[in-house]
Amino acid sequence: MQRVYDFFRRHPTWVDSFWAVVLLGVSGVWIVLDPSLSAAARVAAVPLSFALAAVVALRRKVPEKMLLVALATGLLQLALDVSTNPGDIAYLVIIYTCAATGTRWSSRLALTAGLLAAPLSIIRWPPHGRDSTIWTTLLSTCFLTGIFALSWVVGDRLRTRRAYYAELEERAARLHREREAQSKAAVAAERARIARELHDVVAHNVSVMVVQADGAAYVLDAAPDQAKQALETISSTGRQALAEMRRLLGLLRAGDDAGGEYVPQPGVDQLADLIDQVRGAGLPVRFEVAGHARPLSSGVELTAYRIVQEALTNVRKHGGDGASASVLLGFGDAALDLLIEDDGHGARAELYRQGGQDGLGQGLIGMRERIGMIGGTLDAGPRPGGGFRVSAVLPLRTSGETAALP
Repeated sequence: MQRVYDFFRRHPTWVDSFWAVVLLGVSGVWIVLDPSLSAAARVAAVPLSFALAAVVALRRKVPEKMLLVALATGLLQLALDVSTNPGDIAYLVIIYTCAATGTRWSSRLALTAGLLAAPLSIIRWPPHGRDSTIWTTLLSTCFLTGIFALSWVVGDRLRTRRAYYAELEERAARLHREREAQSKAAVAAERARIARELHDVVAHNVSVMVVQADGAAYVLDAAPDQAKQALETISSTGRQALAEMRRLLGLLRAGDDAGGEYVPQPGVDQLADLIDQVRGAGLPVRFEVAGHARPLSSGVELTAYRIVQEALTNVRKHGGDGASASVLLGFGDAALDLLIEDDGHGARAELYRQGGQDGLGQGLIGMRERIGMIGGTLDAGPRPGGGFRVSAVLPLRTSGETAALP
């Protein structure tokens, strides 16, 4: 049964054609049996009945054209004196169809024709008999006019409901697209944050390990004790890198049932350990703290640590032999100031514009992204006297303070 219903829903013209045949049959019975019809009217009623049946059959396929056919048929019916008959139901059907699915001009024309149909019919074929008075004529005219108007109102109401449901579907589709876009943006932002974390952890620790490994290989025969110390530094640095990686993996598995304790996010308090590690790798670093230290938000803590870590890693990459660096950490009333400078060769201009020697934009661009997330500012570039300078201002109270960085 459902298949039959779906078939007719996909082929509405077949359904309309069935009812058109029924209407044509009823009109044929009326033409044969109605004794009031004259011979001329009886002959004229045949083509008019076919025309009205065609209106019903094609009403949903070409409603505007069928409305014009119905209007022409109605005028011919008045001119040829073919009185009202069962086939006139087609007028109600086409009025409803134009109001529901036709263009606006056809809907207005159908309403106008419907309101005029009953008065013209009463004038052309006035009622006869002893019970016929002016009041009964007016009453029947109003009743017939109301039927035509009701058919238009029902069709227009259906049009309004369809437009409302179409708007709801469009709104739902738009919300779905917006949710998908937001989800993709959130995933992209999360990937960018993880990429920054991985870059900071890997670039810093691996660079320390490479420097120590080169030094150990250089003094392996001449100074075994120094080589042993370098290997111990490589081991401790590798363990620290693994701890950082476990922390990142722990964030990715935050919803996993398998619990575990992970290394907390590094902050300002761990800067001294970081600088000692850099010094142990052979880069002299002067570290100063200005102002009164106080607790900071996790976002500012992690951003400050990563900025210093990335800046010192870049000094080791591009500073050259004999380079030294200085780190100044200043606690202000409303901001945390960071100043990292070195006296090395520095990177070429095109490298720091692109964000890193690897060309992936994970160096200075990563710094700018981190600082931008908490509303801070970054100024980085070559120093006039040589070397490189990184200056950052991190606001202590911002709307981004509550946004946790990975």
